[in-house]
Amino acid sequence: MGLLDWYDRLIKTCNWWDMTMLKICTFFFALLLAKLWMPLLSLDWYWYALVFVLTALWLVAKVLKNK
Repeated sequence: MGLLDWYDRLIKTCNWWDMTMLKICTFFFALLLAKLWMPLLSLDWYWYALVFVLTALWLVAKVLKNK
C-alpha cells in the first residue's frame, strides 16, 4: 500500500467539519508563508487570480465529472 492509498482511505473517514478545518488550516499556513517569505507577496495581482481560476476550474470539472 502506497502513500496515496493510505491518504485516500484516511480522507474517506472525514466529514464536512474535518474538511472545513483542513481548509482553514491550509489558509492560515499560506498566510504564514506569506508573512515569513516576503517575495511571495511581491507578485502582481493577476498571478494570484490565475492560480485561483485554474484551481477552481479543476475542482469544478472534477465535481461535474463525478455526477
